[in-house]
Amino acid sequence: MNGIPRRALEPVVLEGTTVRLVPMERSHLFALAEVGLDPSLWALIPTPATDLEGMRRWVEAALTQQASGTALPFVTVERANGRVVGSSRFAAWVAEHRRIEIGWTWIAPPWQRSGVNTEAKFLMLRHAFETLGCLRVELKTDALNVRSRAAILRLGAREEGTFRKHMVTQQGRVRDTVYFSITDEDWPAVKARFVRMLAGDGTRPGAA
Repeated sequence: MNGIPRRALEPVVLEGTTVRLVPMERSHLFALAEVGLDPSLWALIPTPATDLEGMRRWVEAALTQQASGTALPFVTVERANGRVVGSSRFAAWVAEHRRIEIGWTWIAPPWQRSGVNTEAKFLMLRHAFETLGCLRVELKTDALNVRSRAAILRLGAREEGTFRKHMVTQQGRVRDTVYFSITDEDWPAVKARFVRMLAGDGTRPGAA
């Protein structure tokens, strides 16, 4: 599990029982926009995408990060019907320190609390620790996003602290950001927790 990590984030499809995480491409724009323009999804996200052009900018920003070698954005696909239902991303990859972030996550309202996001997080964490050889996975959220903070804690992450005045949102609000982490030492227990959740209905932790 703690072998030498890859020096680059290579595009990969992550397969689960309910969802498939597929590397994002420009061709996914309209499928993402079809389900992802609800303003409620973006209320506490620094760069909202509430219209087609906003989603286009969001996709382009994700692909620019990927081109830099520090990120790998995914679209979240429901396996039963092949429909795109959301997105998530590996980011802030630092190979020499074996550290990565999981974030930029949203799930369209009809699929929230369905277990989709729980399995997606599990697939990403498993890839981070068992394929990339990460020592640390970071997650962060707006200090005002009480629902997301609680959901991240339910996954088994540890809250590490708040970065005050961490960023300015597109709307001009100064945001405090709460950081969480899961380490390689935490992973066996966290993995077992996910296995138990996914064996049940998987709904409670999926709100993050």
